[in-house]
Amino acid sequence: MAKKAKKVKTAKGAELRIVNPDAAGIDIADGIMQVCVPADRSKDNNRAFGAYTSDLHAISAWLRECGIKTVAMESTGVYWIPLFCRLQEDGMDVVLTNARDVKNITERKTDESDAEWLMLLHQYGLLKASFQPHNDAKRMRTLTRHRDTLSREASSIVLRMQKAMQQMNIKLTLVLSDITGKSGIRIIEAILAGERDPKKLADLADIQCKTPKEEIAKALEGNWEEDLLFVLRQNYDTFKHFCAQLDRCDTELEKLMENYRTEVAGTGRPSYSPTKKRCDYHKRKRNVGFDVERKAYDMWGVNVFEIPGISHLTALGLMSELGHDFTRKFPSSKQFCCWCNIAPNTKISGGKRISSHVPHRRNNVGLIFRSIASSLANAKNQLGNFYRRIRSRAGGKAAVIATAHKVAEIFFAMVANQTTYNPEKVGIDEKVLLEKRIARYKRELERITGMHIEIGNACVP
Repeated sequence: MAKKAKKVKTAKGAELRIVNPDAAGIDIADGIMQVCVPADRSKDNNRAFGAYTSDLHAISAWLRECGIKTVAMESTGVYWIPLFCRLQEDGMDVVLTNARDVKNITERKTDESDAEWLMLLHQYGLLKASFQPHNDAKRMRTLTRHRDTLSREASSIVLRMQKAMQQMNIKLTLVLSDITGKSGIRIIEAILAGERDPKKLADLADIQCKTPKEEIAKALEGNWEEDLLFVLRQNYDTFKHFCAQLDRCDTELEKLMENYRTEVAGTGRPSYSPTKKRCDYHKRKRNVGFDVERKAYDMWGVNVFEIPGISHLTALGLMSELGHDFTRKFPSSKQFCCWCNIAPNTKISGGKRISSHVPHRRNNVGLIFRSIASSLANAKNQLGNFYRRIRSRAGGKAAVIATAHKVAEIFFAMVANQTTYNPEKVGIDEKVLLEKRIARYKRELERITGMHIEIGNACVP
């Protein structure tokens, strides 16, 4: 593994020493890979290679010939991925760095100077490596992000179906909470099959539908225009196609997770037991088609579903984005939360704090934790109490960030220490907070009035 910068004191003052002598730098582009090695390793130490697969093998062979053990490259788009994987498979330590970290260091902007500066900074250990999960986790991440794209596309198609029905004055959205549910699908398929009688269409609604059949029949009296019916049919067929794609994606994800489980399965773990308030994933519409809770336990050794707010979709996202060994790559939960972009970036100048805003950058893991925090707004538990307490004091945005930070710390501690969720460590109970607030108000009243005030226990629920 590449070493970090080392500062030593000399007679002339503090100096930096080379910690990675066998280092190289690569500037990534779509069609050209500029590779620079130390000058004593080759006469032509700064070479340009192509981007074809044969060129990637040539880069790896040349680096091994020059005795290179660690390589630094910028994360330019998606162009770095093939070379990154190629060098990793050939046994090299590859450091993927953010281009922002070296943006203002290089001299005149050329491919040769960028590669040389990357090599030089990496030799002194001044580059910070970006987080990269296990290779199998990367494959899971690819499929999970693809699944998310398919889900968003399916949702947009549902909106187009609603638009076509609204233009025909079919108010199905007013009587059904979801037109893609059991009742909605039956009615839409009957309409596309040629049924136009509102009463017969209303009879297709499920018996558990809360809206009366008479009101559903009124909502299904519309203008049956052929062009809009054609649009509705096309959109419905596309929606069914996306649903089938999601099912196939879930099947492939389950295969990947099973292969991943055989590689990382631990020993000495306690027996798996599902959470008490667990939903049946088979009965949830457009949910993940396999038991994510069990897969998460096999990966991390703890049941993270004990944390309030974590669902099958959020757990699947965390599994694919982090992998099984993410706790080894972050020294503590503080660094993990900072990487997730759910911690304030405090700036201090002249002994004064000038700002403490959260940076404006996207992190998929941080977005997952924020969605978990948002789902806790009305939860009747310790995390929900924490969210509402912060919201009353600092607003909704700060409450989401603070709660996401707390959930991330709990999640990291559970996986790193192999412990179960303990709600007593989340924060002070609401009853204790209310008692403290009453005591504070009592002291304030006594200070103002100068009289002793007695408050009974009946005031505290």
